[in-house]
Amino acid sequence: MSRHPAPASDWRQQQEKSHLAILKLMVWISLTFGRGIGRVVLYGIAAYYLLFAAAARRASRTYLGRALGRWAEWPDGFRHVLSFASTIHDRIYLLNDRFDLFDIEVVGAEALLASLQQQSGALLIGAHLGSFEVLRAVGRGRAGLKVAMLMYAENARKINATLAAINPAATEDIIELGRMDSMLLARDRLDQGYVVGMLADRDLGDDATVDCEFLGEMAPFPVGPWRMAAMLRRPVFFMAGLYLGGNRYRIHFEPLADFSATPRGEAAAAIDAAQRHYAARLAHYCRLAPYNWFNFFDFWRRER
Repeated sequence: MSRHPAPASDWRQQQEKSHLAILKLMVWISLTFGRGIGRVVLYGIAAYYLLFAAAARRASRTYLGRALGRWAEWPDGFRHVLSFASTIHDRIYLLNDRFDLFDIEVVGAEALLASLQQQSGALLIGAHLGSFEVLRAVGRGRAGLKVAMLMYAENARKINATLAAINPAATEDIIELGRMDSMLLARDRLDQGYVVGMLADRDLGDDATVDCEFLGEMAPFPVGPWRMAAMLRRPVFFMAGLYLGGNRYRIHFEPLADFSATPRGEAAAAIDAAQRHYAARLAHYCRLAPYNWFNFFDFWRRER
């Protein structure tokens, strides 16, 4: 693996803008017409996005070819975008604590709960794979599991403004990354017994990255989340909230690393090992649920 500063991240210019636009549209449709009609409208949104977002379409085809192990056809691309739109749509109802609308299965929670009994707090590291909101929603609905989320500041402010209109309480446990006190706020939540989540598959543009093998080719992953995890000195679990279609989700937890007892002189090696393990498990879940990957840009940086 090689370390280098990341080139400018095009996901910040296009991905979050489109995500926010779709979220606002789906909020209006869903709150006006209900989930049933909202689900029907999703097909039109997915078709429009697939037809007119050429860069996203190319990125989807590249990724799906790797995850599926074959050439991705148009129906594959449509299903990919439809899954993305579906999770955004469902987010509205999850934020309103409408768990009765969903069939949510949890796999691997025993190890996480056992860790929380041994010490306060744990870190969840995920990706733009499926829905992180389904975990936060389940956490709000189940006693004993408190979930906070670390998000990039610009993204957090824009999306929070929309989410606050749905459920103001849903924004209380979002910690903005990039602030002087981000680390302290995360540590406070951990000391209070929270599980603190962050996504580790996108960089900020000026963040250092490490090239890890991912779906058969080297791809840059940010180092920042892992450095933070090492400094917070807590067990780290992989998390994925996979969308299975319809109203079905399956949340997976897996132990990734434990920085709570890592000697400081061995932190760099432990970070590298954890990041390689993360990339391998992320690839596993991408193959398991290929239409759940929501990075619609040149992830492997072929154009750099």
